[in-house]
Amino acid sequence: MEVLPSLGLALGGGAVLGAAHIGVLQALDESDLKVTHLAGTSMGALVGSLYAFGLTGREIEEFAEDLRWPDITRLAPSKLGLLSMAKLEAVLRRHLGDVRMEDSRIPLALVATDISSGEKVVMTTGELATAAAASACVPGLFIPVEREGRLLVDGGLLENLPVSPLRDWGVERTVAVDVHMGRRFHRPRNLAEVLGNALDMALANAAQETARAADIVITPDTTSWSRSQMQDIPALVREGYRVAKARLPS
Repeated sequence: MEVLPSLGLALGGGAVLGAAHIGVLQALDESDLKVTHLAGTSMGALVGSLYAFGLTGREIEEFAEDLRWPDITRLAPSKLGLLSMAKLEAVLRRHLGDVRMEDSRIPLALVATDISSGEKVVMTTGELATAAAASACVPGLFIPVEREGRLLVDGGLLENLPVSPLRDWGVERTVAVDVHMGRRFHRPRNLAEVLGNALDMALANAAQETARAADIVITPDTTSWSRSQMQDIPALVREGYRVAKARLPS
């Protein structure tokens, strides 16, 4: 019997734009490729966690389309942030159970940032819900997540496209999915668009360096959609699927 090489999948951050990851997973489900290791940051951590614990790409799409912002966060002003991640943790526990990362079907690594020390934190063990919430915790907006003595926020600050955990595992082939490098920019019309362009440019630039360590890089064109509008999820899923079907045969 032929032994296939290990295949690692890195899913980057991007808020709602990360819904494109779901389409990539659907394309993988239809292929002969089997993901053996998975790493995620921010939205990639949330999507990747669901996949690592057995949900298919189609099931994750159904899950995502039913969500709205009030379902996953609530206003809870404090000295460290405005919104709480507790609702998101509860949603993950409700759908997956009170699971631990080391029990996932696919070995899983989630990236966060220790906002007290500036260290990158790669989580592979412990409670899944707090790890995924920590990886997606945008600093300044969400209250940092306390986990194992650390104060954690979004891993995108230090590694938005998490290829390094897969390399540390010794994975033989790596597919990385980034939702910023394929994004085209236009002249901004207001302050919000100035800030949005600046963030997306910074993340796209950082991803280019990380992506060099991957064998295949999938870059959906997310130009037409917003990082905050959940009604864009179905279209983003279709775009991720379209690009993945074209790239994965390589």
